[in-house]
Amino acid sequence: MVETNALATRVILEGSRAKGVEYAKSGQLRHVSATREVLLAGGVFNTPQLLMLSGIGDPSHLREIGIETRVKLPGVGSNLQDHLSVDVHHARRGRGPFHAQMRLDRTAFNMARAYLLGTGPATVLPSRLHAFLKTRRDLAVPDIQFLFRGAPARAHPWFPGIAPAYEDSFGLRPVMLHPESRGVVRLRSSDPSAPVRIVQNFLATEQDVRTIREGVKLGRDIASRKALGAFRGRETAPGPDCRTDAEIDAFVRRTAITAHHPCATCAMGTGDDAVLDPALRVRGVEGLRVADASAMPDLVSGNINACVMMIAEKAADLVLGRPPLRPDHDAA
Repeated sequence: MVETNALATRVILEGSRAKGVEYAKSGQLRHVSATREVLLAGGVFNTPQLLMLSGIGDPSHLREIGIETRVKLPGVGSNLQDHLSVDVHHARRGRGPFHAQMRLDRTAFNMARAYLLGTGPATVLPSRLHAFLKTRRDLAVPDIQFLFRGAPARAHPWFPGIAPAYEDSFGLRPVMLHPESRGVVRLRSSDPSAPVRIVQNFLATEQDVRTIREGVKLGRDIASRKALGAFRGRETAPGPDCRTDAEIDAFVRRTAITAHHPCATCAMGTGDDAVLDPALRVRGVEGLRVADASAMPDLVSGNINACVMMIAEKAADLVLGRPPLRPDHDAA
């Protein structure tokens, strides 16, 4: 059975065991029981929210909200990590092929073609190139990822006399892969419908500030190369007036955004601060498991979607009791 348009409000605990889930639907609270396990896949923000609403979390925070602590796990909602990114952009000389295809009549045709036939320019995103670099030679893994943008972020359909065309541009988007800064997710109240309080705490360390600054400088260096000379117009971000380290830092703080890779708010591990054990089970609770990006203990050197799918596949195997696959030595 699948319930839609329902809001999970808490995990039902009997002693130290998860017995089911309470949820709200059509103005009524309902309960569903689990014969074996309860699996949470609410994501980086809603999984810790549901645990805290159930009395599983940091006792001092739960006490502030007026929730009785059932299981003491201070790590719930802590250790929030995400990839910070910023744009290094240039106006484009002339207009590229993507700009032409964004004319309203062509866009409509291309969307229909992609939907019906799975072909054409609407099946391809204008940001297919990536690069992974180190800002220092002594690093074990890359600390900057470049996302190439073949069009401006605010590209939109246009048509002569109806909607003006946008200025064409391209750029690199430096992404900081391994931040030292850590944020938190906290409850605003004991009301399950209240959005959680998300404190990203980006750029909390000098090393993080330096890393993203070096990423901007690397992006500028690449964008200035001769191979791009035929396409490169004026720099629109950070802009010609942004040159010193202090000016770059101010630009980053003013314009940086998340790359939408949050994780680690219910981290697995073996230390005292771990929320989950290595089998994704909530510590101190029987029959309760988590299968989403909140389980990651740390960020990876790139996008996290493949990692989340792997966690889901592994969780399914763990629930079903399937043994691990044998190593494929040929693949190595």
